[in-house]
Amino acid sequence: MQDLAAEFEAERGHLLAVAQRMLGSRSEAEDAVQETWLRYAGALADPAARAQVRDLRGWLTTTCSRICLDVLRSARVRREAYPGQWLPEPVVSAAPTADGFAPDPAERAVRADQLGTALLVVLERLSPEQRVAFVLHDVFAVPFATVADVLGTTPAAARQLASRGRRAVTAPDVPRHTADLAEQQKVLAAFVAAVESGELDRLVEVLAPDVVVIGDSGGHFPAARQPVVGAELAGRFILGLFGQADRHGPLRARPVLVDGALGWQAETVFRDGRPLRMVTSFAVHEGRVTGVFNQLNPDKVAHLGGVGADEDWPPRI
Repeated sequence: MQDLAAEFEAERGHLLAVAQRMLGSRSEAEDAVQETWLRYAGALADPAARAQVRDLRGWLTTTCSRICLDVLRSARVRREAYPGQWLPEPVVSAAPTADGFAPDPAERAVRADQLGTALLVVLERLSPEQRVAFVLHDVFAVPFATVADVLGTTPAAARQLASRGRRAVTAPDVPRHTADLAEQQKVLAAFVAAVESGELDRLVEVLAPDVVVIGDSGGHFPAARQPVVGAELAGRFILGLFGQADRHGPLRARPVLVDGALGWQAETVFRDGRPLRMVTSFAVHEGRVTGVFNQLNPDKVAHLGGVGADEDWPPRI
Protein backbone atom coordinates (compact mmCIF):
# COMPACT_ATOMS: atom_id res chain seq x y z
CA MET A 1 0.00 0.00 0.00
CA GLN A 2 2.91 2.36 0.63
CA ASP A 3 4.03 1.95 -2.97
CA LEU A 4 0.48 2.51 -4.21
CA ALA A 5 0.14 5.63 -2.08
CA ALA A 6 3.45 7.02 -3.33
CA GLU A 7 2.44 6.44 -6.95
CA PHE A 8 -0.91 8.10 -6.39
CA GLU A 9 0.54 11.13 -4.62
CA ALA A 10 2.81 11.72 -7.61
CA GLU A 11 -0.32 12.07 -9.77
CA ARG A 12 -2.54 13.94 -7.30
CA GLY A 13 -1.73 17.41 -8.69
CA HIS A 14 -2.59 16.31 -12.22
CA LEU A 15 -5.84 14.69 -11.12
CA LEU A 16 -6.84 17.75 -9.11
CA ALA A 17 -6.22 19.96 -12.16
CA VAL A 18 -8.40 17.69 -14.31
CA ALA A 19 -11.20 17.56 -11.75
CA GLN A 20 -11.09 21.30 -11.01
CA ARG A 21 -11.51 22.15 -14.68
CA MET A 22 -14.31 19.66 -15.12
CA LEU A 23 -16.26 20.58 -12.00
CA GLY A 24 -15.43 24.24 -11.35
CA SER A 25 -15.42 23.49 -7.62
CA ARG A 26 -12.31 22.96 -5.52
CA SER A 27 -14.14 20.98 -2.85
CA GLU A 28 -15.90 18.76 -5.40
CA ALA A 29 -12.60 18.26 -7.22
CA GLU A 30 -10.88 17.16 -4.01
CA ASP A 31 -13.74 14.75 -3.31
CA ALA A 32 -13.43 13.30 -6.82
CA VAL A 33 -9.69 12.80 -6.40
CA GLN A 34 -10.25 11.09 -3.04
CA GLU A 35 -12.81 8.77 -4.62
CA THR A 36 -10.27 8.05 -7.36
CA TRP A 37 -7.77 7.00 -4.69
CA LEU A 38 -10.30 4.64 -3.10
CA ARG A 39 -11.06 3.00 -6.44
CA TYR A 40 -7.35 2.80 -7.26
CA ALA A 41 -6.47 1.22 -3.93
CA GLY A 42 -9.35 -1.23 -4.25
CA ALA A 43 -8.70 -2.25 -7.85
CA LEU A 44 -4.90 -2.38 -7.94
CA ALA A 45 -3.89 -3.53 -4.46
CA ASP A 46 -3.05 -6.92 -5.95
CA PRO A 47 0.45 -6.64 -7.51
CA ALA A 48 -0.71 -8.78 -10.43
CA ALA A 49 -3.52 -6.34 -11.17
CA ARG A 50 -1.16 -3.38 -10.83
CA ALA A 51 1.28 -4.98 -13.27
CA GLN A 52 -1.45 -5.02 -15.93
CA VAL A 53 -1.67 -1.19 -15.85
CA ARG A 54 1.20 0.19 -17.92
CA ASP A 55 -0.05 3.79 -18.11
CA LEU A 56 -0.97 4.68 -14.54
CA ARG A 57 -1.69 8.35 -15.29
CA GLY A 58 -4.05 7.30 -18.06
CA TRP A 59 -5.82 4.83 -15.79
CA LEU A 60 -6.20 7.38 -13.01
CA THR A 61 -7.31 10.13 -15.40
CA THR A 62 -9.96 7.86 -16.89
CA THR A 63 -11.23 6.83 -13.47
CA CYS A 64 -11.28 10.40 -12.15
CA SER A 65 -13.05 11.62 -15.30
CA ARG A 66 -15.81 9.04 -14.93
CA ILE A 67 -16.35 10.18 -11.35
CA CYS A 68 -16.48 13.82 -12.50
CA LEU A 69 -18.97 12.94 -15.23
CA ASP A 70 -21.32 11.46 -12.63
CA VAL A 71 -20.92 14.58 -10.46
CA LEU A 72 -21.62 16.89 -13.40
CA ARG A 73 -24.78 15.03 -14.30
CA SER A 74 -26.14 15.36 -10.77
CA ALA A 75 -24.86 18.93 -10.33
CA ARG A 76 -26.88 20.27 -13.26
CA VAL A 77 -30.09 19.97 -11.22
CA ARG A 78 -28.49 21.74 -8.23
CA ARG A 79 -27.11 24.55 -10.42
CA GLU A 80 -30.54 25.24 -11.91
CA ALA A 81 -31.81 26.02 -8.40
CA TYR A 82 -28.79 28.14 -7.45
CA PRO A 83 -29.75 31.66 -6.24
CA GLY A 84 -28.50 34.27 -8.70
CA GLN A 85 -25.40 33.95 -10.84
CA TRP A 86 -22.92 31.12 -10.41
CA LEU A 87 -19.12 31.35 -10.41
CA PRO A 88 -16.59 28.62 -9.65
CA GLU A 89 -14.79 28.44 -6.34
CA PRO A 90 -11.66 30.56 -6.80
CA VAL A 91 -8.26 28.91 -6.65
CA VAL A 92 -6.19 31.68 -5.08
CA SER A 93 -2.40 31.84 -4.89
CA ALA A 94 0.18 34.53 -4.18
CA ALA A 95 0.70 37.20 -6.81
CA PRO A 96 4.19 37.58 -8.31
CA THR A 97 6.62 39.98 -6.74
CA ALA A 98 7.10 43.39 -8.37
CA ASP A 99 9.74 42.05 -10.75
CA GLY A 100 7.84 38.87 -11.51
CA PHE A 101 5.38 40.17 -14.09
CA ALA A 102 7.78 40.24 -17.02
CA PRO A 103 6.66 37.82 -19.75
CA ASP A 104 8.73 34.66 -19.64
CA PRO A 105 8.42 31.80 -22.16
CA ALA A 106 8.81 29.16 -19.47
CA GLU A 107 6.13 30.75 -17.32
CA ARG A 108 3.79 31.03 -20.29
CA ALA A 109 4.24 27.31 -20.91
CA VAL A 110 3.48 26.48 -17.28
CA ARG A 111 0.32 28.62 -17.33
CA ALA A 112 -0.85 27.48 -20.76
CA ASP A 113 -3.36 25.02 -19.27
CA GLN A 114 -4.80 27.48 -16.74
CA LEU A 115 -8.29 28.16 -18.00
CA GLY A 116 -9.04 31.11 -15.76
CA THR A 117 -12.42 32.11 -14.38
CA ALA A 118 -13.79 33.33 -17.72
CA LEU A 119 -13.46 29.96 -19.41
CA LEU A 120 -14.66 28.02 -16.37
CA VAL A 121 -17.82 30.13 -16.48
CA VAL A 122 -18.31 29.35 -20.17
CA LEU A 123 -17.83 25.63 -19.53
CA GLU A 124 -21.04 25.77 -17.50
CA ARG A 125 -22.92 26.17 -20.79
CA LEU A 126 -21.82 22.72 -21.94
CA SER A 127 -23.51 19.42 -21.32
CA PRO A 128 -21.58 17.12 -18.96
CA GLU A 129 -20.45 15.00 -21.90
CA GLN A 130 -19.29 18.02 -23.93
CA ARG A 131 -17.40 19.42 -20.95
CA VAL A 132 -15.59 16.18 -20.20
CA ALA A 133 -14.67 15.68 -23.87
CA PHE A 134 -13.43 19.26 -24.26
CA VAL A 135 -11.39 19.31 -21.05
CA LEU A 136 -9.81 15.91 -21.62
CA HIS A 137 -8.92 16.44 -25.27
CA ASP A 138 -8.38 20.18 -25.72
CA VAL A 139 -6.84 20.95 -22.32
CA PHE A 140 -5.04 17.73 -21.43
CA ALA A 141 -4.49 16.23 -24.91
CA VAL A 142 -6.14 12.92 -24.05
CA PRO A 143 -6.72 10.85 -27.23
CA PHE A 144 -10.30 10.54 -28.44
CA ALA A 145 -10.18 6.76 -28.01
CA THR A 146 -9.67 7.28 -24.27
CA VAL A 147 -12.26 10.06 -24.13
CA ALA A 148 -14.73 7.70 -25.80
CA ASP A 149 -13.95 5.06 -23.17
CA VAL A 150 -14.70 7.56 -20.38
CA LEU A 151 -18.00 8.61 -22.00
CA GLY A 152 -19.05 5.14 -23.11
CA THR A 153 -19.31 6.17 -26.75
CA THR A 154 -17.33 5.99 -29.99
CA PRO A 155 -14.23 8.04 -30.83
CA ALA A 156 -16.17 9.79 -33.58
CA ALA A 157 -18.92 10.78 -31.15
CA ALA A 158 -16.31 11.93 -28.61
CA ARG A 159 -14.68 14.08 -31.28
CA GLN A 160 -18.07 15.65 -32.09
CA LEU A 161 -18.74 16.40 -28.41
CA ALA A 162 -15.36 18.11 -28.04
CA SER A 163 -15.99 20.09 -31.22
CA ARG A 164 -19.32 21.38 -29.89
CA GLY A 165 -17.62 22.35 -26.65
CA ARG A 166 -14.90 24.16 -28.57
CA ARG A 167 -17.43 26.17 -30.56
CA ALA A 168 -19.17 27.24 -27.36
CA VAL A 169 -15.89 28.24 -25.74
CA THR A 170 -14.87 30.38 -28.74
CA ALA A 171 -18.32 31.95 -29.32
CA PRO A 172 -18.34 35.73 -29.97
CA ASP A 173 -19.98 36.52 -26.60
CA VAL A 174 -17.30 34.74 -24.55
CA PRO A 175 -14.92 37.11 -22.69
CA ARG A 176 -11.49 36.72 -24.28
CA HIS A 177 -8.53 36.28 -21.95
CA THR A 178 -5.21 36.29 -23.78
CA ALA A 179 -3.02 38.73 -21.83
CA ASP A 180 0.14 37.61 -20.05
CA LEU A 181 0.74 38.72 -16.48
CA ALA A 182 2.70 41.81 -17.53
CA GLU A 183 -0.19 43.09 -19.65
CA GLN A 184 -2.70 42.15 -16.94
CA GLN A 185 -0.74 44.21 -14.42
CA LYS A 186 -0.74 47.24 -16.72
CA VAL A 187 -4.46 47.02 -17.52
CA LEU A 188 -5.57 46.36 -13.95
CA ALA A 189 -3.46 49.23 -12.64
CA ALA A 190 -5.33 51.48 -15.10
CA PHE A 191 -8.63 49.90 -14.00
CA VAL A 192 -7.94 50.62 -10.32
CA ALA A 193 -6.84 54.19 -11.08
CA ALA A 194 -10.04 54.78 -13.07
CA VAL A 195 -12.20 53.37 -10.26
CA GLU A 196 -10.38 55.58 -7.75
CA SER A 197 -10.97 58.65 -9.94
CA GLY A 198 -14.72 58.00 -9.97
CA GLU A 199 -14.83 59.15 -13.61
CA LEU A 200 -17.07 56.99 -15.79
CA ASP A 201 -15.42 58.06 -19.07
CA ARG A 202 -12.01 57.11 -17.75
CA LEU A 203 -13.23 53.69 -16.61
CA VAL A 204 -15.04 53.01 -19.89
CA GLU A 205 -11.73 53.49 -21.72
CA VAL A 206 -10.31 50.51 -19.82
CA LEU A 207 -13.34 48.29 -20.48
CA ALA A 208 -14.01 46.40 -23.68
CA PRO A 209 -17.26 47.44 -25.42
CA ASP A 210 -18.81 44.03 -24.64
CA VAL A 211 -17.34 43.61 -21.15
CA VAL A 212 -19.36 41.43 -18.77
CA VAL A 213 -19.58 41.68 -14.97
CA ILE A 214 -20.76 38.64 -13.00
CA GLY A 215 -21.21 38.42 -9.24
CA ASP A 216 -21.87 35.28 -7.18
CA SER A 217 -23.15 35.84 -3.63
CA GLY A 218 -25.02 32.57 -3.27
CA GLY A 219 -27.96 34.59 -1.98
CA HIS A 220 -26.01 35.77 1.08
CA PHE A 221 -25.49 39.35 -0.14
CA PRO A 222 -27.21 41.56 -2.74
CA ALA A 223 -25.88 40.93 -6.24
CA ALA A 224 -27.09 41.42 -9.80
CA ARG A 225 -29.20 38.44 -10.82
CA GLN A 226 -28.09 38.73 -14.45
CA PRO A 227 -24.69 39.59 -15.99
CA VAL A 228 -24.09 43.31 -16.50
CA VAL A 229 -23.00 43.69 -20.13
CA GLY A 230 -21.52 46.67 -21.99
CA ALA A 231 -18.85 49.21 -21.06
CA GLU A 232 -21.12 52.03 -19.88
CA LEU A 233 -23.53 49.87 -17.89
CA ALA A 234 -20.68 47.87 -16.39
CA GLY A 235 -18.74 51.06 -15.62
CA ARG A 236 -21.67 52.58 -13.72
CA PHE A 237 -22.23 49.33 -11.87
CA ILE A 238 -18.55 49.04 -10.86
CA LEU A 239 -18.31 52.64 -9.69
CA GLY A 240 -21.47 52.17 -7.64
CA LEU A 241 -20.15 48.93 -6.17
CA PHE A 242 -16.87 50.39 -5.00
CA GLY A 243 -18.48 53.66 -3.99
CA GLN A 244 -20.48 51.76 -1.37
CA ALA A 245 -17.78 49.33 -0.33
CA ASP A 246 -16.10 51.32 2.44
CA ARG A 247 -19.12 53.11 3.91
CA HIS A 248 -19.53 50.68 6.81
CA GLY A 249 -15.92 49.74 7.50
CA PRO A 250 -12.42 49.86 6.06
CA LEU A 251 -11.88 48.22 2.67
CA ARG A 252 -8.70 46.15 2.49
CA ALA A 253 -7.33 44.30 -0.52
CA ARG A 254 -4.26 42.49 -1.75
CA PRO A 255 -3.30 41.33 -5.25
CA VAL A 256 -3.50 37.60 -5.84
CA LEU A 257 -3.63 35.13 -8.68
CA VAL A 258 -7.12 33.72 -9.25
CA ASP A 259 -7.07 30.57 -11.36
CA GLY A 260 -3.72 31.77 -12.68
CA ALA A 261 -4.84 35.29 -13.64
CA LEU A 262 -4.21 38.54 -11.78
CA GLY A 263 -6.95 39.73 -9.45
CA TRP A 264 -7.42 40.60 -5.82
CA GLN A 265 -8.85 39.43 -2.54
CA ALA A 266 -10.75 42.07 -0.56
CA GLU A 267 -12.47 42.41 2.81
CA THR A 268 -14.88 44.94 4.28
CA VAL A 269 -17.96 45.06 6.52
CA PHE A 270 -21.47 44.75 5.09
CA ARG A 271 -24.09 47.27 6.17
CA ASP A 272 -25.60 44.81 8.69
CA GLY A 273 -22.23 44.29 10.36
CA ARG A 274 -21.35 40.98 8.73
CA PRO A 275 -17.83 40.55 7.37
CA LEU A 276 -17.78 40.51 3.57
CA ARG A 277 -14.99 38.76 1.70
CA MET A 278 -14.67 39.01 -2.06
CA VAL A 279 -12.33 37.55 -4.63
CA THR A 280 -12.27 39.42 -7.93
CA SER A 281 -10.78 37.99 -11.09
CA PHE A 282 -10.51 39.46 -14.58
CA ALA A 283 -10.30 38.56 -18.22
CA VAL A 284 -8.01 40.83 -20.27
CA HIS A 285 -7.68 40.96 -24.05
CA GLU A 286 -5.95 43.49 -26.30
CA GLY A 287 -5.36 45.99 -23.53
CA ARG A 288 -8.87 46.06 -22.10
CA VAL A 289 -10.88 44.28 -19.43
CA THR A 290 -13.35 41.89 -21.05
CA GLY A 291 -14.68 40.26 -17.88
CA VAL A 292 -14.98 41.05 -14.17
CA PHE A 293 -15.91 38.18 -11.86
CA ASN A 294 -16.78 38.89 -8.22
CA GLN A 295 -17.00 35.87 -5.93
CA LEU A 296 -18.55 36.85 -2.59
CA ASN A 297 -20.39 33.68 -1.62
CA PRO A 298 -19.10 32.94 1.91
CA ASP A 299 -19.37 29.21 1.24
CA LYS A 300 -16.82 29.54 -1.57
CA VAL A 301 -14.31 31.94 0.03
CA ALA A 302 -14.41 30.93 3.71
CA HIS A 303 -11.38 28.64 3.28
CA LEU A 304 -9.14 31.53 2.22
CA GLY A 305 -6.81 33.27 4.62
CA GLY A 306 -7.73 36.79 5.65
CA VAL A 307 -6.37 40.01 4.21
CA GLY A 308 -3.75 41.61 6.43
CA ALA A 309 -4.59 44.68 8.48
CA ASP A 310 -1.82 46.58 6.65
CA GLU A 311 -3.36 45.85 3.22
CA ASP A 312 -5.25 48.98 2.22
CA TRP A 313 -7.41 49.84 -0.77
CA PRO A 314 -6.47 50.23 -3.56
CA PRO A 315 -4.47 47.03 -3.94
CA ARG A 316 -0.84 47.55 -4.91
CA ILE A 317 -0.96 45.89 -8.31
